[in-house]
Amino acid sequence: MQNSNDLHYAGFWVRFGAFLIDSLLWLMISLPLLYAVYGDQYFVSEQLSQGFFDILISWIAPVAAVLWFWIAKQATPGKMALRLRIVDASSGEAATPGQYVGRYFGYLLACIPLGLGLIWCAFDSRKQGWHDKLAKTVVVRRNTPTEVVFEKAA
Repeated sequence: MQNSNDLHYAGFWVRFGAFLIDSLLWLMISLPLLYAVYGDQYFVSEQLSQGFFDILISWIAPVAAVLWFWIAKQATPGKMALRLRIVDASSGEAATPGQYVGRYFGYLLACIPLGLGLIWCAFDSRKQGWHDKLAKTVVVRRNTPTEVVFEKAA
């Protein structure tokens, strides 16, 4: 475990920033794949699903990718870019794969009441969303080691 003095809870806005980074990265991967498989029709069709590859690329692959990153790195690329990690709430050690799976499916529950379970981390003392509370995890951020120094005006 890293020294807890070097860490603080990651709040809503930095976590939202990580989500935006992850979403943009996934769009850059998935949209060209969907276009390659289905062509222009994919983007103008009124059908909810275009078939097997649509479900694979749009639903199954994102779940697998997120869980792989969480288990292997304790963070998605967006969280890594912002120096965030998901850890066990009681020990500060890496969460278990079961905690990560529970956390992922906790997102679904957190989204049901208009995303209230996700926004909850803005008001919680440990910055936990409902999915974090369900999985007994917290998202932490390393403090920056660089001290800010201002030069006096000449």
